[in-house]
Amino acid sequence: MLNFRAAAIFLALVGLLAGCAPEQQSSATRKLKVVATTGMVADLAKNVGLNLVEVEAIMGPGVDPHLYKASPGDVQKLADADLVLISGLHLEGKMADVLENLGRKKPVVAVTEGVSEAKLISMPGQAIAHDPHLWFDVELWSECLDPIVEALGRLRPQNSSVFASNATRYKAELSNLHAEVKETIAEIPKAQRVMITAHDAFQYFGRAYDIEVKGIQGISTESEAGLAEINKLVDLIVNRRVKAVFVESSVSQKNVQALVEGAQRRGAAVRVGGQLYSDAMGDPGTEDGTYVGMVRANVRTLVGALK
Repeated sequence: MLNFRAAAIFLALVGLLAGCAPEQQSSATRKLKVVATTGMVADLAKNVGLNLVEVEAIMGPGVDPHLYKASPGDVQKLADADLVLISGLHLEGKMADVLENLGRKKPVVAVTEGVSEAKLISMPGQAIAHDPHLWFDVELWSECLDPIVEALGRLRPQNSSVFASNATRYKAELSNLHAEVKETIAEIPKAQRVMITAHDAFQYFGRAYDIEVKGIQGISTESEAGLAEINKLVDLIVNRRVKAVFVESSVSQKNVQALVEGAQRRGAAVRVGGQLYSDAMGDPGTEDGTYVGMVRANVRTLVGALK
């Protein structure tokens, strides 16, 4: 009887330890849960973390981050995350209060915080101090990997070298993409390199790849396009014989259509040259649903319409 009771106790202890082991192990080896605001930021995190992280973006395709307000479901996802990554530079302005409160409880990291202010495009006289659309300069956007490496490394020190190695690999890929974009945009004759879009999101692109950029609305889509601004752009289209203007996936097309109609009434042979990805990427699971694919899709659209 004594041996039987001892054996029963032993088996019970083994079962208890076996039940606890996976839970103890999971706390150290489970994937880190990362929630990003935009798809572009999520793409950086995925390339740094690879199979060590689970990344979700709360703003999907076609979403305008300038106007986005977090839903109760978004707030819950942010609260459940190990790390929250934002673009920063006031891009997510409507979420400022939510993010500030969240930052008192868990790490909330702006990926643009590692970029030198000297490299940012200033916005004098506007509520936004700097243009937040850094991802359109591929070389500059690659600098936003470093804050992610540091943040993930603080959460998982044992994997810090892996995160750093992954970032180095992705930086090399982005360096090649940067050179590719420069070479491809250069195929457009200099006089025809005029890029007119729905809002002023492409200044970093213009500076990096030597193309003149004009937006109907300002840096933020909160600003309204006035008649004077549209008339100036109509004059530019007519005088420079601009071949095409472009709509954006996350911005209403009405201002672009009004611009085209106004220019055509003055005899300009201008058309809508296609849709560009500006503040959001394409559908998940597609080429355009990655940062590299989004950049290449934009370049193809521009060259096809302006060359």
